[in-house]
Amino acid sequence: MSLRRPSVRAKVVAVVVAVTAIGLLAAGLLTHAIQSQQIMDDISEDFDQEYAELQTLAVNGVDPETGEAFHGAGRLMSVAMERNVPGTNEIFVSYLDGKHQSSNPPAWGRVVAEHPAVRDAVESLTPESERTFQREIDTPELGRVWFVVVPVTVADRQEVGAYVMASALDQSLDPETAVMRTYAIVCSVALVLLGLFAWLVVSRLLRPLRQLSATATGVTETDLNQRVAVATDDDLGELAGAFNTMLDRLSTAIETQRQFLDDAGHELRTPLTVLRGHLEVLDPDDPADVRETRDLLLDETSRMGQIVEELVLLAKAERSDFVTLVPVDLGRLMDDVHDKARALGARRWVVDARADVEVPADANRLTQAVLQLADNAVKFTGPGDEVGIGTQVFDGPSGRRVRLWVRDTGPGVPPEEADRIFDRFARGSTTGGAPGSGLGLAIVRAIAQGHGGDVAVERSDGGGARFVMTWPADGAAGVGPSGGYPVARRTTGVAG
Repeated sequence: MSLRRPSVRAKVVAVVVAVTAIGLLAAGLLTHAIQSQQIMDDISEDFDQEYAELQTLAVNGVDPETGEAFHGAGRLMSVAMERNVPGTNEIFVSYLDGKHQSSNPPAWGRVVAEHPAVRDAVESLTPESERTFQREIDTPELGRVWFVVVPVTVADRQEVGAYVMASALDQSLDPETAVMRTYAIVCSVALVLLGLFAWLVVSRLLRPLRQLSATATGVTETDLNQRVAVATDDDLGELAGAFNTMLDRLSTAIETQRQFLDDAGHELRTPLTVLRGHLEVLDPDDPADVRETRDLLLDETSRMGQIVEELVLLAKAERSDFVTLVPVDLGRLMDDVHDKARALGARRWVVDARADVEVPADANRLTQAVLQLADNAVKFTGPGDEVGIGTQVFDGPSGRRVRLWVRDTGPGVPPEEADRIFDRFARGSTTGGAPGSGLGLAIVRAIAQGHGGDVAVERSDGGGARFVMTWPADGAAGVGPSGGYPVARRTTGVAG
C-alpha cells in the first residue's frame, strides 16, 4: 500500500517552520560566535594588561621591603602576585627555576601548576628566553583553560622565573552558553507556536481550495447546481469565482445539449411517424400512390432538415463565437436587408428609419434575424399590406443603444403571449395554422442576446405587431433619427 502524500497545508507549514528555524539557527550561531569572540578578546586584553603591569613593575618598581630595585625574579613575582587581584576566572601562578612558588587563587592555581603542559612550558625556559608561550589545555576540574607563560629574569641573576597567567574558558563562557541554552528553548517554543499558528492560518487560507475540491467531487452530469462560496476577494476568491463561472458555462452547455436532444426528439418524432406510416401503407404497384407518397416524404424530410438546422443554430447560440462583433454600417445593412426582404412576398415594403451610423455588430446574424422577422410578417399579412423595417440609435439610461425593428399590419400578438412566443416551439394563438417550426423567434432572441441586448414585441401604431431588437451601441460614430419611430424616408410599391 502506497503512503499518502503530504497535503499542501503540511508542506506549506513545514516550509515556513523550516525556513524560520534556519533563520533562527543562523542568527543564534552568529550571535554566539560574536559573543564568544568578544569574551576571548576581553581575556586577551586582560592578559596584555597584566603583562604590561609586570613589565612596569620590573623596570620601574622597587621592593617594598628594601626600597630598592628588585634583586631577584622570585621577589618580583611575589610582589606582583600580592598586588594583583585576579579577575573573574583568572589564575596566576609563579615558578622559580622550574619549581612552583605561589598561585592565586590557590585551589585553581594548583590545578594549573600541576598540569603537564604548563610544567613542560615552564621547564623549557632558560635565562635567555624572552618569548611568551601560550596554549589551551583541558583539565578535569576547570575544563578548558587558556594560559600564557611569561619568562621573568633579573639582571646579573641566573635564576629563571616564570609568571603564568591563565583563564578558565569554560567558566568564562558559561554565561554565554546559558544565554544560548535559553535562546534555544525560546526558539523551540516559538517554532512550535509558529507551526500551530501557520497551520491555522494556512487552513483558513486553503479553505476555499477544500471547498473547491468538495464541490468538484460532488458535481455530476445530472447535478451541476453546486457552487463554491466566495467569501474573500483575494486570489483564492478569484479562483473560486472562476470555478463557479466555469460551472455556469458547463451547466449551460449541458443544459443546451439536453434541450437540443429533447427538442430534436420531440419535433422529429412526428415527421418520422408520418414517414413510417406512409411507407407502411405504400402500394409499390400503384404508380400514382408512389408519386404521391414520394412528394409527401420529400416535403417531410425538407421540414425535418429545416428543424435540424434551426436546432443546431440555437445550440450554437450558447457558444462564444456565435456572434462576431465588427464595425457595421447600419445604413448599408438596412439597404441590403430591404432588398432581400422584398423577395419574400408581394407586400408594400417600407423603410421607417435609416440610421447612418457605424456600430459594433454581426451583419450576417442581424440579416438573418431581420429576414426571419420579415418572413413572419409576410406569413401574417396579405398582398398590399405594409411591412416596415428601420434602425435607430438613441440615448438610454445605460448609454447609447441601437434599435432595429420590423413591423406589419397583421393581426398582432396578444399581450399575454408577448413573452411566450420567443420560447422554442411556441406558437401564438393568431397563427391561423401558418406553417412554421416555432423556432424562428427563438433564433431572433438568441441573436439579440448574442449582441448583449434583447428582442420584444409591441403593438404597432397602425395595428399589427412590431418586433424590436435593441443592443448597446458602444463605439457608434454618429447618431441617426431619435425619439419615437419617424415617418418613412423611403417607400417602395408592391414587390414583384
